[in-house]
Amino acid sequence: MTEEWSGLSGSARACREGLTLGFLLFPGFPMACLTSAIEPLRAANEICGRREFRWILLAETARPVRASAELSFEPDMPLAECREVDQLYLLSPPTGRFADPRHSPARLRWLDRTGVVLGAFSGGIFPLARAGLMEGRGCSVHWCYEAAFRAEFPDVRASEQVIVKDGRRITASGAGAVFDLMLRFVEERLGRECMTEVACWFQHPCLHGEDARQRVPVARSASTDDALSPVVREAIRLFETHLEDPLRIGDIAAALGLSERHFERVFKRETGQSPLRYYRLMRLSKARQRILYTNAPLPEIASSVGYARAAPMVRHYAEVFGVRPQDERRPGQVWANRDRLGSCQQSGRLLRACRDGL
Repeated sequence: MTEEWSGLSGSARACREGLTLGFLLFPGFPMACLTSAIEPLRAANEICGRREFRWILLAETARPVRASAELSFEPDMPLAECREVDQLYLLSPPTGRFADPRHSPARLRWLDRTGVVLGAFSGGIFPLARAGLMEGRGCSVHWCYEAAFRAEFPDVRASEQVIVKDGRRITASGAGAVFDLMLRFVEERLGRECMTEVACWFQHPCLHGEDARQRVPVARSASTDDALSPVVREAIRLFETHLEDPLRIGDIAAALGLSERHFERVFKRETGQSPLRYYRLMRLSKARQRILYTNAPLPEIASSVGYARAAPMVRHYAEVFGVRPQDERRPGQVWANRDRLGSCQQSGRLLRACRDGL
């Protein structure tokens, strides 16, 4: 799915004149991803003493675009006038759609035919895939809306890697991954010494390896999945691969070579909750992604996470998240519920992160 990173930014024009990146902004786009793309390139230009990198802000129209942080950005030009870019990245929430669903995707396809590298940051992968430009390719999909993406685009290869390059497609999940991607561009064009200096300017902790995978929070705890023991990680993997057809906890324990009692004790020690509770919360969190980011009917969503009927799912959903799924789909209701949901990881904090596009 991924490819070698050499030649990542090396079109003939880019090699002669420097690399020009376009950022196509959708309403509600993640501002952190935009600043994580521009700032390391700006620093690299200052360090090397020339404009090795250029960037252009684009939108479907010439009107300002409001970011997730409720700040507005004025585009340099509309998408229809975009020509002189080497790479073009879409920045959007998962719900982002083209205001002009005929001409805007057609323009992206034209840019693709001219050799422009196309990509997306975080939720921008949704409109890029909706434009039909990810067929037969792999991409990075952020963990907090992976279930919604897989449901809408079952034929696109979604990856847990933070950065994926597949031909002339580059995708990154999360602002930290975008920063890493820009550091790769700096290293390729200006050398490792300059890349290291740029990273130190911003106290960026490290450049992740090419196959780095996303760190995922452990539900209702302060740890991440990479800190768990192999046994508990394998149990969670089994949970994830059996959402529609939930396994019995005893069967999972047996598959791991443990007694059910010992498995429950180990799992609770590391995650702070029983495997049954964790499993149900995972299923409900996957359902929530589809509630927020798709129009699928409740019975279909319930079935996809192992409920024979919608009613039990709705009851459990309300118990966990403090709001019924049908209410979360009402315009403005998500933000109205945000403070009431609080900061717990799989409710308020997860919802804020996903809504802001990470």
